[in-house]
Amino acid sequence: MKTGITPFHPVKQSLADLAGDAYIDAVCRARAFLTGEQPRALSAAARRPLDFYPVAFQRRLHALLPWVGRRGIPPLRRSAAGATTAKFEASTHTETAPLSGLGFYRLGEDGRLFLISKSEHYHAPLGHGFPGYALLETAKALGIPNATHNNTRGHITRRLEEELIRTANGLSSQGGAVWRNVLASRRPDVVNRVLNLETGSLAVEAALKMVLGRFYKCQADFPEPVHRGRIPVLIVVGDTDGGLQANYHGTTTVTQTLRGLWPEIRARAEHERLWLVRSIRPNCIGDLEALLARYDRPPYKVAGFFHELIMMNYGGLELKRPFLRRAYALCRRHDVPTVVDEIQSCMWSPVLYLYREYGLKPSFVAVGKGFPGGEYPASRLLFSAAMDCLPQFGALVTNGQEELASLAYLVTMRWALTNADITEAIGAYYEERLRELGRRHRTVISAIEGCRHLAALYFHDLAAAKRFVADLNGAGLDISVQTYKSECPPSALTKLPLTVTVPVVDAVLKLMEQAVSRIALDSAVQATTKHPLSRRSFGGTDAKNAKKRSI
Repeated sequence: MKTGITPFHPVKQSLADLAGDAYIDAVCRARAFLTGEQPRALSAAARRPLDFYPVAFQRRLHALLPWVGRRGIPPLRRSAAGATTAKFEASTHTETAPLSGLGFYRLGEDGRLFLISKSEHYHAPLGHGFPGYALLETAKALGIPNATHNNTRGHITRRLEEELIRTANGLSSQGGAVWRNVLASRRPDVVNRVLNLETGSLAVEAALKMVLGRFYKCQADFPEPVHRGRIPVLIVVGDTDGGLQANYHGTTTVTQTLRGLWPEIRARAEHERLWLVRSIRPNCIGDLEALLARYDRPPYKVAGFFHELIMMNYGGLELKRPFLRRAYALCRRHDVPTVVDEIQSCMWSPVLYLYREYGLKPSFVAVGKGFPGGEYPASRLLFSAAMDCLPQFGALVTNGQEELASLAYLVTMRWALTNADITEAIGAYYEERLRELGRRHRTVISAIEGCRHLAALYFHDLAAAKRFVADLNGAGLDISVQTYKSECPPSALTKLPLTVTVPVVDAVLKLMEQAVSRIALDSAVQATTKHPLSRRSFGGTDAKNAKKRSI
């Protein structure tokens, strides 16, 4: 692994490189006809290579590293009050709201420089103002419309659909017999269709609709569903004591019932025998076997298995590969569609989709957030043609077909795939150094969870977690504490941008080391003062968690 400031492979591409020469020629002719501009000048702009991540840009970012946590400009004196909900207002921190951003930094309203160690909640895996997205401005200058509809999906969106299917199936290129076989397949474990949507919630909801479409007609003139008359049972991964609260599959009403919200609606649906929701504990294959034995028989039918890979809304807990491989084998045996929700993990894998590292073959894959890099809200549902059971308006978003959003996908994918070896190595370096930190401070940190850039620190008690996060926020690291029930200890989550380098990782770890050391020192002083001859007890919940999770 290169450890210098600028380790990334250069990517220099033009709009024509991403969209194709024939299309660009047609676009330039169309623009010249509409505006009277010269086609040659338009063609030159479309074919001008752009350096996606210039060395000078990277050097500027590293020059700013000593400013993290410091005030670079005076604070904003008059900030809008807003008019949001009470809960949103209670959790708002205007001091960290953005005035500007560059790379892996955000300059807050208080004038301080923050390092975005959460990648702006997965939106910005390449950071703010990624230079490669300037190709979107080139597309705008050529008059490529952003606003389209599902029946006028543009060339770039259709090209992206092909690229998503190619990469999701691990193919080196499009065309040829293998490509044709993938597109023609009706196997439930081959994804070869794409729905273009706007948010991750809508992507997972579309999968849920197709799952339920095997039990209920979406519209009256449709054929009889394959499981007509059976009661669908939706299986999700819950928390470690068997509850529903751990997963997060969106904000639509039905998907929220999958994580324990709207309990009265869920209970009424079950009472009326419309559908059931059941959860299994993370990495507990016995739970899944028991549910299949109970519910995959009349009058019920297990309708689908929904899961994430890194449960970033449950302490960054990682679902283990042997567990998921066994779960998928069981689902194949019982004709149960598998839905992998990669909204939070996609783009942080060197192969774009973390499920491919696991060796899984799902029926549905929900992606988004990271792919358009924060430039546009744009999610995608990749799925098997065997599950294609919705009418035209069954899962439709008017703005889901935006051409510039699709172009942002292509830019992000091109840079990420070119630099996959480097980002994987830096992510592994960060995870290992984080685990070393945990081993040095076992009295404060109970475990390290997650995978590479998506990592979480677990603490023995809530007070320590809160102090850790407060210290780091004060030092300019954008990080937050996540607390749940006793079976999932308090945790601090990180989602480092893919563009961070070893010096940036080292700076993050240095701040963490300082914060944990202060907590450990104070705890030792307090323990000596109260009980000079005693040692820490590891009984109770901490002991259970220590057995289940490893540093």
